[in-house]
Amino acid sequence: MTDFSATRAKFHIPDGIIYLDGNSLGPLPIAAKARAAKVIEEEWGGELIKGWNTAGWMVQPRKVGDRIARLIGAPEGSVVMGDTLSIKVYQALASALEMRPDRRVIVSDNGNFPTDLYMAQGLIASLGRGHELKVVDPEAVEAAIDESVAALMITEVDYRTGRKHDMAKLIAKAHAVGALVIWDLAHSAGAIPVDLKGAGADFAVGCTYKYLNGGPGAPAFIYVAAEHADAARPALSGWMGHEAPFAFDQDYRPGNGIERMRVGTPPIIALAVLDAALDAWEGVDMADVRRKSIELSELFIREVEARCPDLVLASPRDSAVRGSQVSFRHPQGYAVMQALIAPGLIGDFRAPDALRFGFTPLYIGEEEVLGAVSIMEDVLSKRSWDKPEYHRRGLVT
Repeated sequence: MTDFSATRAKFHIPDGIIYLDGNSLGPLPIAAKARAAKVIEEEWGGELIKGWNTAGWMVQPRKVGDRIARLIGAPEGSVVMGDTLSIKVYQALASALEMRPDRRVIVSDNGNFPTDLYMAQGLIASLGRGHELKVVDPEAVEAAIDESVAALMITEVDYRTGRKHDMAKLIAKAHAVGALVIWDLAHSAGAIPVDLKGAGADFAVGCTYKYLNGGPGAPAFIYVAAEHADAARPALSGWMGHEAPFAFDQDYRPGNGIERMRVGTPPIIALAVLDAALDAWEGVDMADVRRKSIELSELFIREVEARCPDLVLASPRDSAVRGSQVSFRHPQGYAVMQALIAPGLIGDFRAPDALRFGFTPLYIGEEEVLGAVSIMEDVLSKRSWDKPEYHRRGLVT
C-alpha cells in the first residue's frame, strides 16, 4: 500500500491553506527548490554551455518522458517532453490526419478543453483540404465514430465536471472503422490509472503542471504508439526533432521514433523541476491513488450535499465515470469561490457556474476534506460571498 503520509511530507502547503486545486496547478514539491538551485548554480553557473554534455541536458526530454510513461501505461521510449500542451495537440492531430489522407472528419466533444478545439480549427484552416471538426455531446461520441472519421480527439477527463470517458471502448470502436485516436491526459496523468499501450492508444498528450506538480508552465508530453513512431511525420519539423540536429543540414530528416516529436530547445530548468517533482511518485501505486481519491471525493460529495443545499452536483455521481475532481454549480459560482479562497480554501471556478475541487491523495486527506466543507457551509449559510470584492473578476479564474 502506498504511504500517503510519506508523500504528503514531500510537498509545501502554506500554513492555514486547504489546497483543493491541484487539478489546475499542483503545489510546490519541496525537492524542486534544491534541484532548481543545483541546475542554476552548479550546472548553468559552473558548466556554462558544457552542461549540454556534462550535465546531460540534451537527453532530459527523453529521460523525464520515460518517468511519466510509467504513470500512463506507456513503454520506455514512447514519451518525450517539450513545448506546451497546445503544441503537442497540434503535432498529434496533424500526424494523425496525414496518416488518414482519404478521410476528412475529426470527432471531439463539447466537454473537451477549448485549446484542443482551437488547435484543430487552426490546423483545418491551414490545411485547406476540407476537413471538418465534428463536436458532439460526450454521450454521443461513440455513435459519431464511422468510416468518415480520420481522428478521434478526446480529453479523457472533462476539465469542468470530471466526467470520464471509457478509453478502451472508444479506441476499439475507432480502430474498428479505421480511425486513429488522440487522448488529452491533462486531467488523467497522475490522477487516475491510465493504460495507453493496453488500450491501444495511437497518440496521447498531456501537461505536467497539474497532478504531476511540475510548476506553472511546466513542459508538456507526447506519446506515440510504437507502430506509428517511425511513420508519423511531425508537422512541426524543429531542429531538435532532426535525425542529426548538430549536422545543421539544410533539409529536414525526422529523427528515430519518439525523438522526431521534439521541436525546439528543451527548457532545462523547467525539466529539472519536473524531474524533482516526479521523485514524489517513486513507490506510489496508481491503483492506490485512485482508491483514495474516490474515498475523498465521495466523502466530499456526501458532506457538501448534507451541509450546503445551495450547491448542485455537476460531476457524475458514479465514481467509476468520474476523474479525481468534483464540481458543484452555483449561480454566483465565481463570487462564491472568491469567498472560499479568502479564509484559506483554494479551489477554482470554471464558467459559467462551476466551483471545481481536486482531490490528490499525495497531499490531501480526510482532515482537509472536512475542513473544506466547514468553510463552504459557513460562507454559503452567511451569504458572505455577496460582497462587491468577491464579484470583481481577476485575469485568471
